[in-house]
Amino acid sequence: MKFEGTSVAMVTPFTKNDEIDEEGFRFNINRLIDGGVEGLLAAGTTGESATITLNEQMRLIELLVDEANNKAYTIAGAGSNSSRESLELVKHAEDVGADSALVITPYYNKPQAHGLIEHYKLINDSTNIPIILYNVPSRTGTDMDVETMVEIAKFDNIVGVKEANPDLDKISRIKKALAIEGIENDFTILSGNDDLTLPIMSLGGKGVVSVAANISPKGVSDMVRYALKGDYESALKIHYELYNLMKILFCESNPVPSKFVLNAMGIPAGHVRLPLTDLKDKSKIAIKDVLNDLSLI
Repeated sequence: MKFEGTSVAMVTPFTKNDEIDEEGFRFNINRLIDGGVEGLLAAGTTGESATITLNEQMRLIELLVDEANNKAYTIAGAGSNSSRESLELVKHAEDVGADSALVITPYYNKPQAHGLIEHYKLINDSTNIPIILYNVPSRTGTDMDVETMVEIAKFDNIVGVKEANPDLDKISRIKKALAIEGIENDFTILSGNDDLTLPIMSLGGKGVVSVAANISPKGVSDMVRYALKGDYESALKIHYELYNLMKILFCESNPVPSKFVLNAMGIPAGHVRLPLTDLKDKSKIAIKDVLNDLSLI
């Protein structure tokens, strides 16, 4: 199965007792599906993967698959800086029936290029679930280069990448390198930055793993569908309508602004776990101005 369109990097709602709000998470799954998105990602960066436990991460994947119930493409956040732990998460995602697993480049330990290849080869050879690479150097300290990505793309189960490097030239170089290897139709490029989704799609990307779609699932998914049809005039109109929202959601560390917005809209989100904490007052004011402009509150 090959994904294209809009997938939402979902927040993980917490209760006041700092447990996963399972009812709220299920509510959000249905709200986003009703909003028209094609896919849902649980336990990614926006889902606070860094501060949820392994058991909580597995539980979120289970909840996603159960509640989505084939009404949306399900993506399991399954990355770690430990290859063994990442493999455990990918196996769990496969066992519970997720459509794919999103596997971030290992963070902090900064593996060499050949280490990255071995990391993904281990996961590829040990499972049968489709795997989406996640390259986000601002978070991990590692930027997977084009040559390494294309080498990994040759593995049977590697189906695409969520590319969150803001270098648009890299998208062109990835596409050209994939074409040279004859695998450009087997590997999907997805935007990892909402504000760059449209430019990336104009270069051959097929969609986005979106933070902003938590807030405006219809807007983001409509924009992406227009772009997939080649109607860039309509897509561009929505891009500029949502542009300030896309930017303001990163005024402080993700997902702090997103959770503030969702709470303001009466949508289950709860607090963020330490070391993340509440927004500064000036950020709250700026965000509320954007929300009022979009009539979201």
